[in-house]
Amino acid sequence: MFEPRQLSQNVSMRTLRSSDASALADAYVRNREYLSTWEPVRPEGYYTEAWQAADIASRLVVADAGEGFPFGLFAGDTLVGRFNLAGIVRGPFQSAGLGYWVDSNYAGRGLASAAVQTIVEAARDVLGLHRLEASTLLHNAGSQRVLLKAGFRQIGMAPQYLEIAGKWQDHNLYQVVLHEQDPDLPSTKIQR
Repeated sequence: MFEPRQLSQNVSMRTLRSSDASALADAYVRNREYLSTWEPVRPEGYYTEAWQAADIASRLVVADAGEGFPFGLFAGDTLVGRFNLAGIVRGPFQSAGLGYWVDSNYAGRGLASAAVQTIVEAARDVLGLHRLEASTLLHNAGSQRVLLKAGFRQIGMAPQYLEIAGKWQDHNLYQVVLHEQDPDLPSTKIQR
């Protein structure tokens, strides 16, 4: 459904494939310490190709149902970021959640901003969604900048929202309403 997109001279974004399990496991191993501040505590198995293969397979089933899409950022064959459009709800809600991370060696290069903007445009123009939501830890200024650049607005703060790094932590909540700039767009292009 989503065409691969060149985000920079060396990095492209595309939907994850089953064959990406090894590259994804390698990325998680390489970024394990870096991501530990921003993600839940993971079991050892999470860092294996088998775990990532099973996760990709389940996300591709969800993608086939039109309920979410897993994306990877790639520098050649090396996976350098992961983005998930998840929990797509149709009907009167027409909404989804967005989560992401970029490899520590590629952070700060504008890749997250480019990827989030691409996903926002596809959510609006291809999927016909009305709203995307995302959350960040209160101290994650980099991710907050990414969201604000893509048109998200902070809509609140949720106390003890997610268990991150082994403890329940507060998160800022963000949303972007996708049809604010163009009220003439149909509310949905694809019905599921």
